[in-house]
Amino acid sequence: MQFLIRSARFVDSTSSFDGQIADLLIENGLIRKIGQNLSVDEGTRVIEANNLHVSPGWVDMRVSAQDPGYEHKEDLTSVCRAAAAGGFTDIVVLPNTQPVVDAKGTLGYVRRMSEGQPVSVHVVAAITKKAAGEDFTEMLDLHHAGAIAFSDGHHPLQNPDLLLKTLQYLHPINGLLINRPEETLLTRFGQMHEGVQSTLLGLKGMPALAEELMIERDLRLLDYVLSGNPQIENDTETPASRLSKRGPALHFTTISSARSVELIRQAKAQGLPVSCDVAVHQLVFDDSALAGFDTNLKVNPPFRSVEDVAALWAGLADGTIDAIVSDHTPQDAESKNLEFDQAEFGIIGLETVFGAVRTNNQGLSLAQLIDKLTTQPRHILRLPAVTLAEGQSASLTLFQPDEPWTFSRTLSKSKNSPFLGQTLTGRVVGTIHQGQFNHNA
Repeated sequence: MQFLIRSARFVDSTSSFDGQIADLLIENGLIRKIGQNLSVDEGTRVIEANNLHVSPGWVDMRVSAQDPGYEHKEDLTSVCRAAAAGGFTDIVVLPNTQPVVDAKGTLGYVRRMSEGQPVSVHVVAAITKKAAGEDFTEMLDLHHAGAIAFSDGHHPLQNPDLLLKTLQYLHPINGLLINRPEETLLTRFGQMHEGVQSTLLGLKGMPALAEELMIERDLRLLDYVLSGNPQIENDTETPASRLSKRGPALHFTTISSARSVELIRQAKAQGLPVSCDVAVHQLVFDDSALAGFDTNLKVNPPFRSVEDVAALWAGLADGTIDAIVSDHTPQDAESKNLEFDQAEFGIIGLETVFGAVRTNNQGLSLAQLIDKLTTQPRHILRLPAVTLAEGQSASLTLFQPDEPWTFSRTLSKSKNSPFLGQTLTGRVVGTIHQGQFNHNA
């Protein structure tokens, strides 16, 4: 089928049309023509809207699909529908299912169930069996079976020897290790950020130190691997600069504190092949939001201080933080309608990433925001680049950056969102992906 996108402003730093307003003719999944006032054949679907913008398709690097095992919370069909409604053409799903994605059989199930969906699903495989942090999975086999990266997902790697050996093992295949930094012995039984607010509310705190210690540890281990790798020690370039060209070797996910941002900023200045992302809700809320004990605001890492939130925005602006993720974590009513200290962690966020950032923006330009959702995630994940140019694959997101809309219902099976019922600025019109137009009604 043919589509004509009429008079859209291009937002793509890699395209020669960046910033221009033009028409795009899409045919058989490819951008056939870009120009002004393009004519179309009968039967071509014309897509137009006020202040319409177009960019390469958005990528969400952190999604809990909950399938297999927890389909009452979410399944691969519902999560893909929610992702498309949020403007995403690609999502990366975590291995924390039941069974865990720690073998080719489970990986194959997720890939098969993802066929024909409105988004492309990329699967992260577990580093350790059952994501238990003890015995290694067959990472090489999982890599060849299609795993896009390796992580124990919601479970931070506590054993430094496991992280060290994983970095060494993944180097020959240019693999990516993703770790959520948390020293869990320091956050045990914690409910929210440790600070004045946790004291006032009488809740056990989770210190930012628990995150920062793990980042420092992991960076030291990464530097150790690079400096002692015999495969690269005689290279004319430094080990770090050589590996940076291949993509980051270590990715920190959902960082939340000012000190974390500074540690990663320093590591990048030293040339270490490292990257990081931030969950969208960390940019919107600080720990004072928990005064009403709303369990839909209970997340891990927890909302930090106002100063931490400001540092996260600054890290996005200066390039320290590479990507913004939804950290979409569906929880059913039985997991959230409890006393605050008994409720599960997590927020659903696929449908509200763009609107939440635009509504609460602290100095991030539209071009920078789109870069965090497109170019940077693709580079980190070693995905093929997508650019707005004739002859290129038409994996596109259409949006109105200043259009208000109300998040009145969700396509997710779970409803644990603090944004339900709120009016946000920045509306997704739809996506074009794999030859289909997924309209956001």
